[in-house]
Amino acid sequence: MDSDQKVFAVVIMGVSGAGKSTIGELLAKALNCSFIDADDFHPQSNKEKMKKGIPLSDEDRTPWLEVLRDVVNANLVSGKTVVLGCSALQKKYRDILRSADPNCRGVCDPCAVKFVLLDVGVNVLMVRVQKRAAEGKHFMPVELLQSQIDLLQVDESEGIFKVDASLVPEAIVDDIKGWLF
Repeated sequence: MDSDQKVFAVVIMGVSGAGKSTIGELLAKALNCSFIDADDFHPQSNKEKMKKGIPLSDEDRTPWLEVLRDVVNANLVSGKTVVLGCSALQKKYRDILRSADPNCRGVCDPCAVKFVLLDVGVNVLMVRVQKRAAEGKHFMPVELLQSQIDLLQVDESEGIFKVDASLVPEAIVDDIKGWLF
């Protein structure tokens, strides 16, 4: 992908434990832009639900995604590139985020909102989520991991860049930068 757009948003997507925050922060630093962690925008009710092992419904996710869309839109409109770490597990969720592009309403190519899937095996994910939970670093319990894996849909026609998230973070960021530029 050759990005000739001066301002864009990169959504680092995937299930819990894929490395969205780690990679997103490193990529934002490499691009000299802001990183937004979608988890920071979950209402307390969503966090409580997940802590109890209850998967979020579309009714829980949609307002959260709309807030994220508005934050990304504000960055794009003000001429700022931004990296967003967000699960964005289904096409309908990604469509909400795509609508942050002020120049596109509906299908748009090229879209200023680009998606990178951190692709990693279930065993690696389990280890990462268990470690994070044991350290008290996240509200998402390992019991919900399978529900996220089941929910993940990736349509090849969307142009989502897949990267092997079992690589070292620096190699992942290099792969993403190579795709962007």
